[in-house]
Amino acid sequence: MNWVCEQNIGYGGEWDPKYAIGADGTIFATTYTGLRVSRDGGCSFTTATSELAPGTPNRIADIWIDALDVGPTGLVWVGTAETGQPNDVYLSSDNGVSFTSLGLVSSMVFYKSVKTAPTNMARAYVSGYGGAPPLAYVWRTDNMGGSWTPSPLANVQYGSTPTVLVAAVDPSNADVVYLISQGANNSSGDRLYRSSDAGMTWTDVLDVTGPIKNVVIQDANTVFVTTMMQSGMTFIGGPAYRSTNGGLAFDPMPAAPQLACLGKDPGGNLIGCGANWQPDYEAVARSTDGAASFAKVWRFVELAGPLDCPAGTAEYDTCNQEMWDNVKAQFASTGPTCGANVVPDGANGDPAPKKGGGCCDAGAGGPVGLVWALIVGGLLRRRRA
Repeated sequence: MNWVCEQNIGYGGEWDPKYAIGADGTIFATTYTGLRVSRDGGCSFTTATSELAPGTPNRIADIWIDALDVGPTGLVWVGTAETGQPNDVYLSSDNGVSFTSLGLVSSMVFYKSVKTAPTNMARAYVSGYGGAPPLAYVWRTDNMGGSWTPSPLANVQYGSTPTVLVAAVDPSNADVVYLISQGANNSSGDRLYRSSDAGMTWTDVLDVTGPIKNVVIQDANTVFVTTMMQSGMTFIGGPAYRSTNGGLAFDPMPAAPQLACLGKDPGGNLIGCGANWQPDYEAVARSTDGAASFAKVWRFVELAGPLDCPAGTAEYDTCNQEMWDNVKAQFASTGPTCGANVVPDGANGDPAPKKGGGCCDAGAGGPVGLVWALIVGGLLRRRRA
């Protein structure tokens, strides 16, 4: 895997963007100053609609984009969460070049999530919160934002701030959708809700002690949930859960690493972010057996370097020329091993990782592999334990 630095993408600190990727490889990342877009494989990023003058309708540059999804036909959906100005949900039909308001403009609501239905290009779910006192909101559109139906959210419990996130829509049934209510379980844990009627009613299916990170639907019966837990001043991957009855109930996954992220590769295998050092020694891990076991794919010591980009791009000028030497020294990076035994990358006597699997063994080339490189890059400073 190659490294893409935060400065290239357009953010910094202990905050991570939400990423999405188009079928043509275009990378989208949410930031506090707009939607960042790369059309050259991650070598450079630009801010969507920044060419428009301030105050121009449908300009989404220089504002916080917090909700993002790319639909099954390439439509790009975003929602804003900026303080001190009205927020809205926007749709792009030209791969993120221009955007159109979808009529949810509000001076009090912050839009926090948007998820499209894989089986219905016109169906999307949006969540937000706001008001005085603040309230949670979920809307559904069945006609690409032409009109919106609010969810009653009856029986949904909230944390001190009523923030809910649309986490996933079933890939075979657009009416089955999952909703995270942040901090609703004893203030520090989240609750996961499931709806089988397009958000009209909700059932609490999982209560956890920390934040829910990912909801991944593998098939009609199998659903995975990953969580985070606090370690000192940072959060790391926590317990993971699996449902074998379509998300109606969940059981712990004892064989899972500390999954700080989880997704699927093109073959349907699970790919997750584990602990680079103890206890997993698997910065990226794969399961080919439905999460019964995970095997190491990659560790930070195997970083191959920054992306190979031309001079004049942020990836070359900043990540490569100014930052890579320090990152390489920090993780004792030796490059991909492609099956060789990896030299231990800790100076404190950490044992060597299991044999096999450098970045060339990731099984996710092209856009998917790059997205995982971006995600892991965002974890470089966070995954110390």
